[in-house]
Amino acid sequence: MAEHATLALPERLTLEEAVPTLERLDGQLAQQGGANVVLQAASLREFDSSALAVLLELRRRLQARGKTLTVEGWPRRLQDLAGLYGVQELLVTA
Repeated sequence: MAEHATLALPERLTLEEAVPTLERLDGQLAQQGGANVVLQAASLREFDSSALAVLLELRRRLQARGKTLTVEGWPRRLQDLAGLYGVQELLVTA
């Protein structure tokens, strides 16, 4: 099985937290190896479309490094937002 890094989203991810959350996750990735990053989203309780923007930017940054992103534990409302914005195909779910 390929080595992977596991990270977690915070409980709250709105516009206010988007940039600090992305910077924190990117910093954690810089310290970890692995070709695949598994991002746990189950802890998300309060979020808006900024959460999708963070996921898409994280995916873009990982692809630039030759890595993949898998999101696990999607809250139903986040899945619905991804469908509404037409980006669900861009975010691999497990």
